[in-house]
Amino acid sequence: MTLKLNSAGILGLGYYVPEKILTNADIEKLVDTNDEWITERTGIKERRICAPEQATSDLALIAAQRALEDAKVSAEELDMIIVATISADSNTPSTACILQEKLGAKNAAAFDLSAACSGFVYSSAIATQFIETGVYKKVLVVGAETLSKFVNWEDRNTCIIFADGAGAAVFGVVEDGYGVLSFDLGADGSGAETIEIPGGGSRHPADQESIDNHMHCLHMNGKETFRFAVKAMGSTVIKSLERAGLTKEDIDYLIPHQANIRIIQSAAKRLHLPMEKVFVNIEKYGNASAASIPIALAEAEQEGKLKKGEIIALSGFGAGLTWASCIMKWAKED
Repeated sequence: MTLKLNSAGILGLGYYVPEKILTNADIEKLVDTNDEWITERTGIKERRICAPEQATSDLALIAAQRALEDAKVSAEELDMIIVATISADSNTPSTACILQEKLGAKNAAAFDLSAACSGFVYSSAIATQFIETGVYKKVLVVGAETLSKFVNWEDRNTCIIFADGAGAAVFGVVEDGYGVLSFDLGADGSGAETIEIPGGGSRHPADQESIDNHMHCLHMNGKETFRFAVKAMGSTVIKSLERAGLTKEDIDYLIPHQANIRIIQSAAKRLHLPMEKVFVNIEKYGNASAASIPIALAEAEQEGKLKKGEIIALSGFGAGLTWASCIMKWAKED
């Protein structure tokens, strides 16, 4: 058993979404679809799209600065930066290293984590371990994506869903008994082709053929993704609850990955949660992958929905296939 010296939790939150709004009416001009169909099937009304000159680190920087300000922590105090993303600025260096330089966090280790939409929760689990064991005191976790740069705007299966944004959390030592109580992380590589960007890596390096075949774009089997997600979103929370010695009835608020309103509703039903205890902002922001949960978490707190001492559940799923959940006893003051 790992020695736990400290309780770890969130000290500050911040998020940033680009200014450009792409509505369903705008999408209708690109592919054969309509607002009614998109809204009914996904719950999305609009999504944010980054400017051509913006990279993932640019979005991450603003979210990180806001989280540090909220936590009253300076960049120099950070011991580690983890950026969860599948749309890094480049293959190397990591977006986290680029962010470290932009922030002036000269004392922080930095690396990226690729677990798609589960990435923020995966990264939070890592941050928690370092703090609980006393190795580090302050860890910045960022979920950031510029998925619009990896979307085939002729593919209506994906272009209606994915979007851009960044959310950040500063983790540190909190009052005993508060903060992170448990995690559940999982993966099933047999479903790797369900959601993928097949081109641009060592298997299919970028060339004219890969570009012509849109291999550098997101590909998704919608039916298989939905089937997997409906099962994963609720079951992973139940596992985290069991590890924390809690039950479904103990959840005060659920912050789910914003992938599809029907998936969110299904998870809520499985957890016996009324929708008023589930935070939903998919109608405004679409699916921003690793940025989805931290944006929702920061916005929920901004709206005063998270109270100190309440049990908060985070739940996500994504390419890999991956899934992840976290149970927290909220430690931040209102």
